[in-house]
Amino acid sequence: MKSYNVAIVGATGLVGQEFVRILQQRAFPIRDIRLLASDRSVGKKVTFGNREITVSETNSHSFKDIEIAFFSAGADISLHFAPIAAKSGAVVVDNSAAFRMDTSTPLVVPEVNPQDLATRHNGIIANPNCSTIQMVVALYPLHRANPIKRIIVDTYQAVAGTGTAAIEELTSQSKAILEGRSVVPHVYPHQIAFNLLPEIDVFLDNGYSKEEWKMVQETRKIMHAPEVAVSATTVRVPILIGHSEAIHVEFTRRITPEDVRGILAEAPGVKVLDDPQVSLYPQPWSVAGQDDVYVGRIREDVSCPHGIAMWVVGDNIRKGAALNAVQIAEKMIEMGLI
Repeated sequence: MKSYNVAIVGATGLVGQEFVRILQQRAFPIRDIRLLASDRSVGKKVTFGNREITVSETNSHSFKDIEIAFFSAGADISLHFAPIAAKSGAVVVDNSAAFRMDTSTPLVVPEVNPQDLATRHNGIIANPNCSTIQMVVALYPLHRANPIKRIIVDTYQAVAGTGTAAIEELTSQSKAILEGRSVVPHVYPHQIAFNLLPEIDVFLDNGYSKEEWKMVQETRKIMHAPEVAVSATTVRVPILIGHSEAIHVEFTRRITPEDVRGILAEAPGVKVLDDPQVSLYPQPWSVAGQDDVYVGRIREDVSCPHGIAMWVVGDNIRKGAALNAVQIAEKMIEMGLI
């Protein structure tokens, strides 16, 4: 089997570290690996297999002989360095929002639209937003069976989506409050411990947050369904890892909860946990570290003749970020595109 020269940009961040773990766990065919980050992380040692790799600074020469480059360092870094990497001959899988809505850049979830990888592109493949990924993995098999007309989604998003600093802030705030001390927020505009914040990313002129609007636009692009109506409310919750979503879906025709369970039981990347009588449903703490998207609380939406309500949970750092990107690269290798 052919092996590849691989680079990870942002290798010391939360998602970058997950890339390192997943590439090892999945025995990705690596000939050599280059770990890249900002100048603050240069010289750090990262264990990969049976060796230690020294982190290097990302620069315009970092991608010589690299065939696959995973980016997880933010949109500004991607906008600058991803085209350089692609011009050097690498296939870039970018985890930022920089290229997601670019018409020449495929936006891919391998369980949903792998065929888009074969379209002409600029050497860059975009990894969708974490909350979008888990939603379309659960909804697309249903959409194929019975076209979706409308999606209403409310998310409950873990602080890991903001990075290591947010995890540390939630932990320190929780401890301080339980000890009766006051807290001063730094990462978020308000206290996150024992609180909910219906504000993820900046607010747009239409009243939606940027995170909410990503779910609208990305869902339509990934599912090739520009006509589907989507409305999202995204909320940051005091959970370390794992995004949860309450989703209400209107289909073209009536569909029963039994139909939904049957379709999802056969769907790739999905596991159904749905028995309310014994309190069986997905929970963030139990889904953390898992690769699949978990679905439960499947029931008729009594407000809509052709509606279904469901509860969807996934690990936002794995399937919501690093794992999906690695699966994109694996699919491209399988399709003979790298």
